[in-house]
Amino acid sequence: MKKSLLLFFCFFIFISCTDDTEPNSVNIRLRNVSSYDFKNIVINTGTGNVELGDVDANHTSSYRSYEFAYRYAYIKVEIDGDTYVIQPIDFVGETPLKNGKYTYQIDANDSEERHGKLSLNFIKD
Repeated sequence: MKKSLLLFFCFFIFISCTDDTEPNSVNIRLRNVSSYDFKNIVINTGTGNVELGDVDANHTSSYRSYEFAYRYAYIKVEIDGDTYVIQPIDFVGETPLKNGKYTYQIDANDSEERHGKLSLNFIKD
């Protein structure tokens, strides 16, 4: 009986320690899938500029909490001293993301165009 009770409590503690709940905010990270290192990253999800720092090639930042965000955002990065931007025109017709975890996956091509080098793929984690 004591072993069964001990086993039950161990199982209960194990189950109660897992966190399957959704976050209570919008959490976004940036994944650099390009062959370039991104420096001085700035993201604006519609609530103002947030400095993210640097994300090396084929690496991912940690999650950051945002008041709200959309499937795309203003993103500015430096690559080899040059600045490149993803510039949304507006968010008209867009629905804000629900609380949860998301990834902005950013790639960079060989273009030298300020607004044509970067591409964004939105991922719900």
